[in-house]
Amino acid sequence: SIKTKISKIVTEVYGGGSVTYSEKAEGIIAKYEADPAIRILPICMSKTQYSLTDDPKKLGAPKGFNINVKDIYVSAGAGFLVASLGDITFIPGLPIKPAYYKIDLDFSHDP
Repeated sequence: SIKTKISKIVTEVYGGGSVTYSEKAEGIIAKYEADPAIRILPICMSKTQYSLTDDPKKLGAPKGFNINVKDIYVSAGAGFLVASLGDITFIPGLPIKPAYYKIDLDFSHDP
């Protein structure tokens, strides 16, 4: 199940003790479990870069902590279920040639 996969990541990889889920995440997981094409997808954990927990103030690799899954969504192009563990800012990917290549600055005049 989706929850089993998340729990294994938290306990066996991160060294955590338990996982809790927001109401929103619980509802979404219930829908995803009903779809055989979605429930088999691997899990990607979207969390802070500073810690194995969902708390950026708990630096390093603490043990026995709780992780709260706030949201979960399908990243169909990548083929993952993404479990969001905190306040994550999502930004769009850049195109092959970003617009900054077209910016031209003129330093010949004073501001």
